[in-house]
Amino acid sequence: MVLGRCARWLVGVMTVVCMLLVGPSAPSGALLGASLPVGAVKDVVPNRVVTWNICNPCDTGNADRAAEIAAYTPQVIGLQEACVRDVESIREHLRNLHGLVYHVEYGTVLRKWGRCGGAPWSPGAYGQAILSAAPMTDVVSVEYPDGGSEDRGYMAVTTAVDGQPVRVFNTHLAQRRQEAVRAEQVRVLAAAAARHERAILLGDFNAVPDAAELTPIQQLAVATAPECRPAEPGGCEATTDWQLRFDYVFLRGITPLGERVHASPYSDHHLVYADVDPA
Repeated sequence: MVLGRCARWLVGVMTVVCMLLVGPSAPSGALLGASLPVGAVKDVVPNRVVTWNICNPCDTGNADRAAEIAAYTPQVIGLQEACVRDVESIREHLRNLHGLVYHVEYGTVLRKWGRCGGAPWSPGAYGQAILSAAPMTDVVSVEYPDGGSEDRGYMAVTTAVDGQPVRVFNTHLAQRRQEAVRAEQVRVLAAAAARHERAILLGDFNAVPDAAELTPIQQLAVATAPECRPAEPGGCEATTDWQLRFDYVFLRGITPLGERVHASPYSDHHLVYADVDPA
């Protein structure tokens, strides 16, 4: 009996030690439900949207990525080259370190261990993500019929921007020197966006402003930077480390109020944010 009690005591001690070493069993996403001190949650700029290719795989900490986003407190964020587990980590940092709370939806186009890690038999999900301070509905995730050298697609949600319902698209088009593939992808995206009176198109289009393949989008929507529009060429600020403009915010039925490009050391693409008037 003494031996039995000693064994049970030892098991109990080892259990406590293991819990301290391993930590809580809840997944990391459960931390998002934790309560914050009163007043810790910050307001966002309700009419501000961001697009950012966060670069993957890159040796970048998600706390740094979150800090870049938090500097501008946007209402809506479109991320490209996004692994689900990185986005969840970014969300946690935005909430826990910056008091910014976002909903999230994903537009996964592939599962790839080399991109997103995970177990070899269960690699991480990769593609686009949209974060919004307001809830999102009518979520759509579409892979383009031809992704080019890598699967590509777009996702779309309906959410509130400055209090108005807006359809938000987020895409990543085929890599450079694949103009014909991008042209087909743009036709698919433009056809989807044309069904909505008010739409915001975010993303890495992998094309300079005067590229012919962007014409269907430019006929449908207006770039938030005037100097990046076909009628006013020249002076369009670069958004990549190789000094090319690939990242855009296009607006349909919405008035642009201004755009800024923020060069980031945490990606080979710069963060682009725009303030808009959807009224």
